[in-house]
Amino acid sequence: MNWLSDYVRPKIRSLVGTTREVPDNLWHKCPDCGHMIFHKELDKARRVCPQCGHHMRLPVKRRLAMLFDDSVHDRVPLPKVPADPLKFRDIKRYTDRLRDAQARTSESDAIIVAKGPIEARTTVVAAFDFEFMGGSMGMAVGEGVVVAAELAVAEKAPLVLIPASGGARMQEGILSLMQMARVTVAVDMVKDAGLPYIVVLTDPTTGGVTASLAMLGDIAIAEPGAIVGFAGARVIEQTIHEKLPKGFQRAEYLLEHGMVDMVVPRDQLKATLARVIRLLMQPHLPGDAPLPVPTEDVGSPSGGHRETEPTGPVDDSDTPHPDVETPEDDPAREGKAHGSRGTKAARSGETIVENSEAASTAADRPPPGA
Repeated sequence: MNWLSDYVRPKIRSLVGTTREVPDNLWHKCPDCGHMIFHKELDKARRVCPQCGHHMRLPVKRRLAMLFDDSVHDRVPLPKVPADPLKFRDIKRYTDRLRDAQARTSESDAIIVAKGPIEARTTVVAAFDFEFMGGSMGMAVGEGVVVAAELAVAEKAPLVLIPASGGARMQEGILSLMQMARVTVAVDMVKDAGLPYIVVLTDPTTGGVTASLAMLGDIAIAEPGAIVGFAGARVIEQTIHEKLPKGFQRAEYLLEHGMVDMVVPRDQLKATLARVIRLLMQPHLPGDAPLPVPTEDVGSPSGGHRETEPTGPVDDSDTPHPDVETPEDDPAREGKAHGSRGTKAARSGETIVENSEAASTAADRPPPGA
């Protein structure tokens, strides 16, 4: 009998307890600066590196919860589409790829459509899921965009698109490319209804998604550092045999060259979206409504002040028409006006002299009958 193995070791195990397995994802390394971030700290920062501000990819469900008030929103059911009409197969069958992606993400395809309040205003959001086959756009994604557009028109609500995609899904061939035209028509339907269509470009937004609905927004917002383009930078360099500029296809580069309207950090995205939606949805004054009259001095464009307009009736009989030049507008005409006035004065003087001479002549004459 070995007392060490039979007595001492069990005693030590009972005192120490069983060892717990340490998860592999407790710490995350920032891909930009290499800083190690504890997973709870990273989640609290919405997957933004606290050291350098690098925006890591955010799961689509977390993004929706971040945008809507109190994370409250309703998922919109999407119609089913044929799973594999082309019976496509490469090293793996397309149906198997779909099944694996659905099991990994618990989603039916690469898009989620939701409706909910953003600062108390009902908004329809269509968000791509990059974890589902790279967010590629196939028939199901095209159908989801159409459903989102129809819902926005029916609810008279703005439509917000959040793409994160590698482009069209090659396993569906021409059926995938057809979705570019379909989603473009869906976006036009929203615009024809006079509703805002806002795009939030996230990393990455490329390929056929960029070439269609991602670049049609009334307002284009991008997250910092997001890659937005059609073909990849490496492919472009190999094609044109030139070195691309630093930061090419990044959100900041696009902002500098006028391709996006603003680059907004993730923690300010909801407030910015709400402000843009409020401005675009603000009703205009009716055409027959009188404009408000200022009641106090208002700054003029030149930096000075002008007096307020009178509210009572104004006698404008002596007021020149704005389209008619006045002497003050034309110095030459002003000189002519002075000359005209001088001529009139001279003529008046001559008349006075003539009248005085006539009066003196009449005075020198003897009265009649003298």
